[in-house]
Amino acid sequence: MKSVQKHSQISRLVYATLAFLFIFTMNLSAQADATAGKSLFNANCAACHKLDKKLVGPALGKISERREMEWLKAWIKDNNALRASGDADAIAIYEEYKGSPMTAFPQLSDTDIENLVAYMDADPVKKAGVAQMVAVEEVKEEGSSVWITYTVLFIILALILWVYLKSNNGFLKIVATIIVLLNIAYFGFTALLEVGVDQGYQPVQPIAFSHRIHAGENKIDCQYCHSAAKHSKSSGIPSTNICMNCHKNIAEVSEETATAEYSKAFYDGEIQKLYKAAGWDAENLEYTGESEPIKWIRIHNLPDFAYYNHSQHVTVAGLKCQKCHGPVEEMEEVYQYSPLTMGWCIDCHKETQVKMEGNGYYKNIHEELSKKYGVDKVTAAQMGGKECGKCHY
Repeated sequence: MKSVQKHSQISRLVYATLAFLFIFTMNLSAQADATAGKSLFNANCAACHKLDKKLVGPALGKISERREMEWLKAWIKDNNALRASGDADAIAIYEEYKGSPMTAFPQLSDTDIENLVAYMDADPVKKAGVAQMVAVEEVKEEGSSVWITYTVLFIILALILWVYLKSNNGFLKIVATIIVLLNIAYFGFTALLEVGVDQGYQPVQPIAFSHRIHAGENKIDCQYCHSAAKHSKSSGIPSTNICMNCHKNIAEVSEETATAEYSKAFYDGEIQKLYKAAGWDAENLEYTGESEPIKWIRIHNLPDFAYYNHSQHVTVAGLKCQKCHGPVEEMEEVYQYSPLTMGWCIDCHKETQVKMEGNGYYKNIHEELSKKYGVDKVTAAQMGGKECGKCHY
């Protein structure tokens, strides 16, 4: 009788554990919605929108408090059609932004849009200091949440194993074994997928070059310094002479340029490092001939087996640098904004429509492919952007 009661108690404990595991897994899935939405936002929306303030378009933080979900789905998939239907809100937005229509995203599913809204509704990370610190904090927070997940699941699995070792119920042993093996396979595979993914990587550079000042406040075009991006595979590292084109005459920064994190004295000191590297005598306004290389640390680095050509994307496709590198104009020091994984690239190819204007070669191919796929606009993937040989050969 005691043995039966013992087995009954063990069974209830196992079933309660399984129920907890199910609920916990469902909560993880709910969290994954916002994570998936963040990837979609970065790929489709970040070039024109921010969560906390206007950019090209309106701020999108807490969007569900201002718009209904069904309206958002209609607007995102085809805002032109929504406006043509006479929707007052759609027309008001169009007029507010001086007749500049938003890009339509018919390829996004209802689930994709729900994930986007989940990310937009999430509490934004408050900026403390400079932009790159936010990115590092976000990476740390994500890492902490992952370890919490692993810890909880480890406790659950340990409990199941304990029951497995103590119980004589064959069915419960089989269930416990299956759960253990599935979790080992899932988390092992997930860990392997993170190998070589350096999103958020931000090494300390020999000179604290501020993209916020140069690309942001001074609005220097990215290709002034990275001029090779439109002509070659690599974007190139600007030579010291490029820096000196301006800094021969700029030996210090203004007080307004300084921040709470970085003072005027700090920035002036970094300019002196540049002068030393260039061999520039600021007193006599001449080169001394005693220059030394600046040992910049590379941030974005694809594996050798992956081919990527900047000129194809910058010149032919007309993509902005921010598409892959994020809001560099807000970064004090640059960090790796995107994951740069194969899946991330393929998703972009599937979503990006090919521009045929002024390109007769693409125009002829597009006419054939549009008939083949039955679409008005052909994506980079339909043009061959998913073929293995395009990036691996």
